[in-house]
Amino acid sequence: MPAYKYEAINAAGRSSSGLIEADTPRAARAQVRGMNLVPVLITPVQQQGQAGGKRFARRIFSPSALAVWTRQLAGLVGSGLPLERALSALADESEDARQRELLSQLKAEVNAGAPFARALGSAPREFDEVYRGVVAAGEQSGALGVVLEKLADDLEERQDLKGKLMGAMAYPAIVSLISVFIVIFLVTYVVPQIATVFTNSKRALPALTVGMLALSAFVRNWGWLMLLMLVAGGLGLNAALKRARFRLRFDAGLLELPLVGRLARGYNAARFAGTLAMLAGSGVPILKALQAAAETLSNHAMRADALDALVQVREGAPLGAALAGKKRFPGILAMFARLGEQTGQLPEMLDRAARQLSVEVQRRAMAAATLLEPLMIVGMGGIVLMIVLAVLLPIIQLNTWVK
Repeated sequence: MPAYKYEAINAAGRSSSGLIEADTPRAARAQVRGMNLVPVLITPVQQQGQAGGKRFARRIFSPSALAVWTRQLAGLVGSGLPLERALSALADESEDARQRELLSQLKAEVNAGAPFARALGSAPREFDEVYRGVVAAGEQSGALGVVLEKLADDLEERQDLKGKLMGAMAYPAIVSLISVFIVIFLVTYVVPQIATVFTNSKRALPALTVGMLALSAFVRNWGWLMLLMLVAGGLGLNAALKRARFRLRFDAGLLELPLVGRLARGYNAARFAGTLAMLAGSGVPILKALQAAAETLSNHAMRADALDALVQVREGAPLGAALAGKKRFPGILAMFARLGEQTGQLPEMLDRAARQLSVEVQRRAMAAATLLEPLMIVGMGGIVLMIVLAVLLPIIQLNTWVK
C-alpha cells in the first residue's frame, strides 16, 4: 500500500503533518478527514515514474546510525516479527522525519510484493551494493534475521576500526594545527614588536635575529599569497584525483610511503577481507562477492588489483593464488584464503584474516601516534627556542655594549 505525507489543519487552526498509508490520494484525504483534520497537502512518498521509488538526495543514516538501525531490524526480524511490521515499528520509534519517510517507502514497497533488497535500492546512498547483496542473500536463504545480525556486526566493526584510527591521529593533528598558529603569531606579531626596539640602534644584529626578521617580513607581506597557493593546490589536487588514471598513480604512490602506506594497505585489506567474508558467509556467489568487496576499497590501486584477481578467479584460478600475485595486498590475506579453500572454510578464514589485519592496523596507528607526540613536542620546542633566542640575543648584545 502506498505511503503519503500529509499537511493538515485541526479545529483550532494549528498545522499538523505526518505519514499515512492509503490506496489512492483520494483515500488518503478521506483518512485525514477521518482524523478530524482539514487536509492541505497530500504528497506520495513513493514518486511514480522513477524505477525503485523515490531517490533520496542526501544521506539520512550516518554510518553509526545505520549500524544501530540494522541491529534493531535484525532483532525484530529475528524474533519472528514480519518484515513490514518491523519496518512500521522502527518508523514509529524514529524521531527523524526523513527516516520515517524512508521507512514508510520501504514498507510500502514490501507490502506491494517487492523483495526487501529491491526496496532498499530506492535509496542507494543509504544502502550500498554490499548492504543490498547481503540482504538479498538473506532473503533467498530464509535467514534474514541472522544475515542482518552479521551485517550489523560488520558495520560496527568497520566504524570501530575507523574510529580508533581517527582517534590515534587526532592528537597529533590537533597539536600540529595549534603549533602552526602559535608560530605564525610569534613570527608575524611578537618578533616585529620586540625587534623594532633594536633596529634603531644602528648596530649590527645577530644573524639569527636578522634571519627571523626577514622571515617575519616575508610572512607578513606574502602570507596571503602562500595561503592562496595552498588553497589552489588543494583544489587542483582534488580535481586531479577525479581523473581515474591520476588517482590510480596517486594511490599507488601512497602505498609506497613508509608509515601512511602501511596503514592504508592494512586498513583497505582488512575492509576487503571482512566484506568478502561476510558476503561469502551469507551465501553470495564468490564472483559477485569479490566484485562488491572490491568496490568498497577506497584505494584505487588496491581496487584495481582486486578486480584483476576477480578476472583470474573467473577464469578458474583459486582465490588464494590470485591474491598471492597482488603484492599490494598483505601476504596474510592470501595465506588465509588459501587455507580456507583447502579446508572448505573460506568465510571463517577470511574473517580471521580481517581481524588480524585490523589488530595490526590499530597497533601500528597507536605506535605511530605514541612516537609522534614527543617528536612534535620537541620540534615545537625547538622552533619556539629559536624565536626566543632571536629576541634575546640582541638584548644580551645590548647589555654587553652598555658595560
